[in-house]
Amino acid sequence: MNFIKSFSPVIVAVLMALAPTPQGLTPEAWYFLCIFVGVVVGLIIEPVPAALVGLVGVSVVAMLGLVDPNNATANRNWALSGFANGVIWLIFAAFMFALGYKKTGLGKRISLLLIRYLGKNTLGLGYAVAFSDAILAPFMPSNTARSAGTIYPVVSNIPPMFQSTPELAPRKIGSYLIWVGISATCVTSSMFLTALAPNLLAVDMVQKSSGIAISWVQWAKIMVPAMLPLFLLTPWLAYVIYPPDQKTSPEAPAWAAEELRKMGKISAKELLMLGYAVLALVFWVFGKRLGIDSTVAAVFVLSLMVLTKVISWEDVITNKGAFNVFIWFATLVAMASGLKQTGVLAWMGKLVGIYLQAMPPPTVAVMLVLLFFLLHYFFASTTAHTTALLPLFMATAAPLIPAEMLPRLALMLAGSLGLMGIITPYATGPSPIWYGAGFISQARWWALGGIFGALYLATMIGVTVFYV
Repeated sequence: MNFIKSFSPVIVAVLMALAPTPQGLTPEAWYFLCIFVGVVVGLIIEPVPAALVGLVGVSVVAMLGLVDPNNATANRNWALSGFANGVIWLIFAAFMFALGYKKTGLGKRISLLLIRYLGKNTLGLGYAVAFSDAILAPFMPSNTARSAGTIYPVVSNIPPMFQSTPELAPRKIGSYLIWVGISATCVTSSMFLTALAPNLLAVDMVQKSSGIAISWVQWAKIMVPAMLPLFLLTPWLAYVIYPPDQKTSPEAPAWAAEELRKMGKISAKELLMLGYAVLALVFWVFGKRLGIDSTVAAVFVLSLMVLTKVISWEDVITNKGAFNVFIWFATLVAMASGLKQTGVLAWMGKLVGIYLQAMPPPTVAVMLVLLFFLLHYFFASTTAHTTALLPLFMATAAPLIPAEMLPRLALMLAGSLGLMGIITPYATGPSPIWYGAGFISQARWWALGGIFGALYLATMIGVTVFYV
């Protein structure tokens, strides 16, 4: 059984390759698609680290010369193209911002301050957890680092103060805080372009496959107003649907005040980190007017962080998580661009489009957003979901939707990636951490995921109808 699991990506790719080449595809394009499907299977099952799956995929494609037959240099350039991609470097730099929050203690201080001033009752604690995530979201593209790595360690200290543990009285306060923690991060992950790494990957894939560019400001203009009401509603809705037994929490502000006392006064490095975060945000919002690329701005701010010793150069070169994501996403960007170069996207788009061509464009847009969201039930990785489905959905939409509507549809598809993380205990990076706390049973998690998922999906469809 373990043997089959370990070699399942290879088995799937080989079995597909043994089938006749479909009409409308060259043999090279068909073999590329076979390897691409094998990569997606590898990302879902992960017999080896995900970054290695992508690296093997691009190297095999380049070795076989599938992107540009008889031109070794072109295949090499294609295989390495993702490593020169600006979005990938932006993700890498933003991971270092997350490290700065953690190393300086600024992220923890923000969470404790919110608990101190909002945590007098359980609903207030829920909002403190949610606002902690929202404040960090624009600067931390790893929702795992933000939610599971920064906020969860603070939140996990609160339930034991009220004798609420997974074994003893989980519903007293623990279950509520756990659910608010994961549901809030799903909303904030869709609110900002830089709040979720697959958002940035999706934007780059859209540009590679469709030539549509989506900036930080364009994303924010639509998604912040759309997500803000949902964000504000989420802690209250959890309080109503899954109410805690403990309604007041006088101990929490006192505990937070004591933790802040132990931390001492805000340090110079925390202030520097705060200043750099604001500086990066200013560049991302106004950089286009100033003629400054967002990736260049991020790398510049990262350089300042190292020069002023907010983080060290050793921190940069030893950050395994950042380099892992860098290699992983760089290879996936190359694989996705290969789908277009080999003609696979156009071929798949025509096949799927046959079933939607009789529908009016707005209906097609809604159907695509609906399917894109619900298909996440079959994925344990938002990155794998993005890689496998986003190029296909854009290729399907291209001949069925007017050109002026396509950029907004692209944003709707990419914007739903954060929200869909609520539906299962494995749907997004931080989910296993919050679920693993043990306060919410698997059956209850799926039920709550269905309720909140339906609300989040309805919101996304409403936004699609309004904008597309």
